Amino acid sequence: MAKKSRQQSGGTPATVALTAAGVSYTVHAYDHDPSHPSYGEEAAEAMGVSPDRVFKTLVAEVDGALAVAVVPVAGSLDLKALATALSAKRATMADPTLAERTTGYVRGGISPLGQRKKLPTVLDASAAGHETICVSAGRRGLEVELSPTSLTTLTNATLAPIARA
Repeated sequence: MAKKSRQQSGGTPATVALTAAGVSYTVHAYDHDPSHPSYGEEAAEAMGVSPDRVFKTLVAEVDGALAVAVVPVAGSLDLKALATALSAKRATMADPTLAERTTGYVRGGISPLGQRKKLPTVLDASAAGHETICVSAGRRGLEVELSPTSLTTLTNATLAPIARA
């Protein structure tokens, strides 16, 4: 398994943010298959990691403002629970083009770290049960493994049960 990305010298905004913060992390690179039906499941398979430890980053519109939800790839986002976690009434999935433009990342490569615009972030509470979790490093085929505590601190995330099995 590759521990350094091919672009490590320049990195992605996510890895640059992690390095600048002095956080311990591991980069996992793999060959992305555009025909795979799920970016997250593909990452888990390629890295040989349980889908419960690989988290996907989703952008939602919560009471008219964008927010980030980070949930295990083994489950799905509970939009009502996300709204509750952010003390809001309603949440829907954000328009993909708006999500890409706001975060600075492409779909399937959106990282909760190093986003163009810092958005309110909610990390599923199941993350706390793992020593490390994996999230996108900012492009398809590149993941970072770090502690849930580091991710929570760097994104100023709220920890809440927002995933459905």
